[in-house]
Parts: sequence; structure tokens; C-alpha cells
Amino acid sequence: MRSLLLLCGLLCLTIFTASAGNINAGKLKGKITDEQNVPLTGAVISIPDLHVGATADSNGDYVISNIPQGKYLVEVRMLSYANITEAVTISGVTTHDFKLKETVLERNEVVITGTSLATEERKSVTPIQSIRMKQLQENISTNIIDAITKLPGVSQLTTGPAVSKPIIRGLGYNRIITLNDGVRQEGQQWGDEHGIEIDDYNVSRIEVLKGPASLAYGSDALAGVINIISDDPLPEGKIRGNVTANYQTNNGQEAIHAQLGGNNNGIVWNGYYTGKRAHDYKNPYDGYVFDSRYHNNNFGATIGMNKKWGSSKLSFTSFNQILGISEGERDSATGKFIKAVDDNGVPGEAIVTDDDGRSYSRATPSQQINHQKLVWANNLYFNNGGRIGLTLGYQQNSRKEFEDVLNPTTPGLSFLLKTYSYDLKYFFPVWKGWQVTSGINGMVQHNENKGNEFLIPDYNLFDIGGYAIAKKDWKRWSVSGGLRYNYRKITSDALYTDSSGERTSGPVAGGEQRFQQFNTSFSNISGSLGASYALTEKTILKFNFASGFRAPNIAELSANGVHEGTIRYEYGNLGLKPETSFQGDIGINWSSDHVQINGAVFYNHIQNFIYIRKLLNASGKDSIPEQNNDQGYPAFIYDQTNATLYGGELYVDLHPHPFDWLHLENTFSYVRGVTSNNTDSTHNLPYIPAARWLIELRAQQKKMGSFLRNVYAKVGVDINFAQNNVFTAYNTETASPGYTLLNAGVGMDFVGKKQNTLFTLTLAAQNLTDVAYQNHLSRLRYADINYVTGRQGIFNMGRSFSITVSVPLDIK
Repeated sequence: MRSLLLLCGLLCLTIFTASAGNINAGKLKGKITDEQNVPLTGAVISIPDLHVGATADSNGDYVISNIPQGKYLVEVRMLSYANITEAVTISGVTTHDFKLKETVLERNEVVITGTSLATEERKSVTPIQSIRMKQLQENISTNIIDAITKLPGVSQLTTGPAVSKPIIRGLGYNRIITLNDGVRQEGQQWGDEHGIEIDDYNVSRIEVLKGPASLAYGSDALAGVINIISDDPLPEGKIRGNVTANYQTNNGQEAIHAQLGGNNNGIVWNGYYTGKRAHDYKNPYDGYVFDSRYHNNNFGATIGMNKKWGSSKLSFTSFNQILGISEGERDSATGKFIKAVDDNGVPGEAIVTDDDGRSYSRATPSQQINHQKLVWANNLYFNNGGRIGLTLGYQQNSRKEFEDVLNPTTPGLSFLLKTYSYDLKYFFPVWKGWQVTSGINGMVQHNENKGNEFLIPDYNLFDIGGYAIAKKDWKRWSVSGGLRYNYRKITSDALYTDSSGERTSGPVAGGEQRFQQFNTSFSNISGSLGASYALTEKTILKFNFASGFRAPNIAELSANGVHEGTIRYEYGNLGLKPETSFQGDIGINWSSDHVQINGAVFYNHIQNFIYIRKLLNASGKDSIPEQNNDQGYPAFIYDQTNATLYGGELYVDLHPHPFDWLHLENTFSYVRGVTSNNTDSTHNLPYIPAARWLIELRAQQKKMGSFLRNVYAKVGVDINFAQNNVFTAYNTETASPGYTLLNAGVGMDFVGKKQNTLFTLTLAAQNLTDVAYQNHLSRLRYADINYVTGRQGIFNMGRSFSITVSVPLDIK
């Protein structure tokens, strides 16, 4: 904490010195037109490295002020036109015009995740992809991770529609770092039923980096990084926002989102609110899945400034969610779900009705998550072309689980996690084409048990890392690489209980020691080296080799208790070693006026891979811990083995000439995970996603009549292959059959007489044929057997329709 206060003091001193000094601030201005010199009103121009931008006016003119001297990658984009990315040198007042070309292939994004400076996505040496909010809104989703699973290589582990955990190339949990507002999201992400506490409407863009090449973010990025960017920079003198409403039929999801922000003389501000609720979802086999409901109430605000010395921004967000925990208990005679009830002061059960399934009211068991985050992000310029970035964050994550129907407001498990994070980096002036960034970052954590049940101990965590990343571009080559050192220390407190399970200050007669005190540390050096080569104007080859590191998390080391949402009793393992990995990637990007192809293959070897497996008793049946006899949950323990994951992704976007308005997109993802030197039943890694093939046919028109713009209609097939390569030992995992879903959608912008957008209408349909299926990574597959039908577990969501209306706000 003292070090964070020292960083704050140094930053304030630096800001004062820089603002009082004579920083040579420049200005970039010019005109944005099409190839016929027609002004493109509303075209967006930005400098991603500096988080500043502007919008072309009715004459196509734009101005970006307070830019330090130097060379920057500038991005210009507008719907239905090819994005332009161009390096521009700023010196004083710089004039630069841009001409955009109409195209059916719009993707040429600039990415910032894991790079020394902003880079074109297709030229990035690391495997990275991005997606914007407009694309996310075209599909039905119930949370932020659900929305990005159409990206190749990205899947999700789910516990009902409200909870999704990202999986990148077969790896998830603490192997993925999720960034938001420049800060790593920390909210007990070790749990299967613990989702990402980020508002899915407060997003402008998402970047996904695959593999351990993210040297800038440290331990836990062994599988990759998901960078969720909340808002694009607002142009000077503008106040903009939107109001969005959504309704989904299957679970009755109702959502409303309102956002407004402005930029006046370099003072920037923004605020938003999102309310969302849903009742239980349904499918053809289970009917309404009891207690899969949820309710969100989120809000946030930002205030900051962009001046000639740099920028400073203070952001606050509050994510608040109440969600049910579907356990899948059924009546043996009817096969219907049962619910716990208060029967005159005695715990009882009742059969769930359809009216129960359509209720938005809170039920038992349930979770309540409150996640507050405060972020102070700063960017300071120097006359030599260098700059400093410092981001400080504080997060408080409160997670409570309620399971006692007689005391529905008293939590059983209750965690309070406080995280202080810091990220200090220096961008060196470009020297002979070399772009170099170095920095230190890490976090300080404290987690405390507040409930009367226990799964993990109280603990403190200290994490620090230092890194350097360098990049240089030649005529055809782009090379990037770097090194990082990580250090992490975890200190756990002992915890004792009495004969009734209540916490005590020390050992007592008839009680037990639930957690032992321990103090352990982990460290490692990792690196990355990659290159891209422009074989031709249309073809780019990519190569990247990287090592990664991940320390075991607190649950893997020391869990000892019922994990309610996963329907199991978990034991940690203090003997676990840190995971280390080495991954190689080879990719190709081929792009013409009518065809775009992205392909990649990877090979990832992980030493000391941590996984969870079932424990069996002496008779070969499930081991039921004594403390858990009343619930009967089977015991699982964390274990290790050496592992290898390999596979690849292929994306093909075809626009057959002369039918340029027609898109045919194909996305294929495959990953195989195996262990080293093990038996047949333990040869496959558990919980590896099945191969997936997405096919989408899309027709679109830039203009249709006088009042419709950007009209599209699409139909898609989501083919999920069978997954028979499973970890069958100890009855840990079962195979899953394949299935195919049919999806569709239409959308359009309604414009006024001045061609300004009045509102956007989006209609989408998912699982049109109402297929009953179980995704291989659904945790609900392992719920109770329905003895009437013989089917085990709970099935995924059935047919659903969605309607979204978004109204833009633009105030001068």
C-alpha cells in the first residue's frame, strides 16, 4: 500500500512539472473524403496510443489537438468503407487528408493489447483478433463472454446463461487475464460458477490475444488476454451517447442501457446505467430450468482531461448481480424440478411449476455479487517523444451464496476480495525504427471469509513483474519480442471450527482445522519472439514463439469445502508446482477485394498442468466427505501432469463478384489436449471444447430507400462436433454428442431527412429448430439424472428471439 501511495505522489509531481513546463503540443487536421472527394460526415479518426480522436464534420474536416511530437499510427474508419491505418509524423500543426474506399471487407482494425505500440491487426506478430460492439449486438447473448464466442479459438464454460467463463484454445480460469479500463479484472475467477463482472453493454470493442505472448500483463496470461475497452475517445465539443433496449423471448430477458459522454475544451466525462433481468430459461427436455434467473443493476462514471502535457482519467464502475444457482434436483416420480420451501419453519420441498419458471423473483439457492472498481489512468508526454503511462486500480469484490431456505438473507459462503493494482510503463522515443516499452506492474490482494461456510482460507497475495517489449518494422518484415520476470507470494491464514462447524479463534475440543497456515512464493522468467512477413501485397505470414508462467491459485492450493455451484466437494493440493508453457504459432493472412482468409495453427506444451479430478473410495464409488454427508456431493482434488494442446483456426470471408452485397463466412476451430505418459483413461485433458464450425450467409445493402441504411439479413449454422476425447478416469468427465443450431437475424438503421440515424433495429433468432442439446463445457451436464427419462443433467437454452432498439444521442 505504501508503494502505491508513493506512485501516486510521484505521478502528481510529474503532472505538475509537465503542466508547468513547455510541452511541444501539436495538432493533426485535414479532410476525410471518399475516392470521388465527397466528404464523409461522421468518419471517425483516432490515435489509439494516445486515446484521442475526432469525427469528420459535414465538410469532412477534422481536428485533433494536444498531440505530442512524434510518429503515431492513425486509424480512420467508417461503416461500409475500408479502414485506413497510416503512420503519421506530428510536428507542430500537421495537415493530412484521408480518402476512404468503399469495400465489402471492412476489417483492418488497429490493436493495442500486448504490443509496444498500436499495430494493425493483420500485421501483428501475435495471434490477436478484435470485435466491435455493433457486431456483438447482431447476435443473441446473455453476458459479455457469451457475446465473443463466435471469434475463432474462443469458447466458454457455462453454468446457465448468466455465468460464462472464457476459454481460449482449450485453456481458461486463471490462465486468462481479462482487462477492463486497463486494469486486470479480479473477482474470484477460479470458480466454475464465477463469471466476469463487467457490464456487457458498456463496451465499444474487445481484443482477444491468444497464447502466452502477453508479456505486458504477467502471470495468469498463460492462455491469453481478453481486453474489454469501454469507450472510444470523444471528439472535441461533442456530447454523445445512446439508449438501448433489448428483449429476449426464451428467458424473458429485459434490458435497458443508457450512456452519455462529452468532451469540452479537453475535459472529458461519461456516465452509464444498465438494468437487466431474466426469469428461468427453458428447453424442450427440461421445460423451465428452475433458478437459472438473474438480475443486474450496473452503473459507472468517468471524469478526465486531455491536455498538451497528456491525459488523466478517473473511472468508477459498479457491477451488481443476483443470480440463481441451478442444482437440478428432481422429483423421482414426475421428473420435474423441485425447489426448497419454508414449511412452517421446517425445510421442505415442492415441485416447480411453469409459473415458478416465469417468475423474476429471487429463489434459493442464489448468489449476490457486488463488484466496485476505481481506476486512475494517466498518460504523460515529454518533448523527446517519450511518454509515461501509469494506471492505478482498486477493486472490491463481494460474493455471497445463499442456500438456507429458512434464513434466505444469511449467506453461507461469503468472500470479500480487495485488490490494489499498479501498472507503470515508459514508452521510449522511437530510435532508428525501434519501438521499445518497459514497465513494472502487479497487485496486492487480501481475501477474507465473511460467511459461516468455508471453501478457501483467508489469504494475502503480493504480485510484481517487470518487462520490456521491442518492435521494429522494415519494408516487408515486422519483428517483436521481449522478456518478463514474475514474482508472486501467497500467505494463507489457518482456520479452525468447532463441532458445529462455526469458526473459532483456535483449536477446540471436537473441532477441526479446516485450513493450515502457509507461506509460499513462485517466480519465473518468460519471453516472446515473433515476426510477420509480407510475402506479397495480399499475403502476410506470421510466426511467434512464447513461453508462459502461471502460479497455482488459492483454490488449487488449499480448497476444503463444498463448491455449491459446481455440485462438488473440493480439496486443494499444497504440493502443486507452477505451470510453465512453451507455445509456437504459425499464421497466414490473405486478403483481396472479395476474399479474406485467416489461418493459424499452434502447439502448446505445458509442464505441471493443473486440473481437477474426482476422488473414489475403496469400493470404486464416489468419495463423499464426512462434512458433506447431508448433501452427498462427490469429492474432487486438484492434481498435475504434463500436457500438450495443439490445433488451429480458419476464417474465410467470401464476397462472390459481382454479388458484392453477399457474404459467406466460415469459421472453424479445433483444439486437442493430451497428457504425457498416462493410461487411456487419463490420456485426454478434461474439459476441452469440441471442434466447432460456424457458417453464416449474409446479405447487406448500404442504402435501401430513403430512410433505411446499413440493412442486412443473415442466416447461420452453428455446428458443434461430438467430443469423445475425454478424461474418463475416476468418472471425472463424460463424452458429449454433436449438435447443430440454426440462427438468423436482420437489422437496419432508420435515418431522417438529413440522413442522421434516428435509431437502429436489430432482430435475431437463435436455435430456430429448438434443438435440445448439451454443450460439452456446460457444468449443468453433471446435474442429477432425470429418472423418468433417463437423461442426466440439464440441457442448454432452446429457441429464442431477440429484439434490440438503439437510439443514438448527439448533442452539440
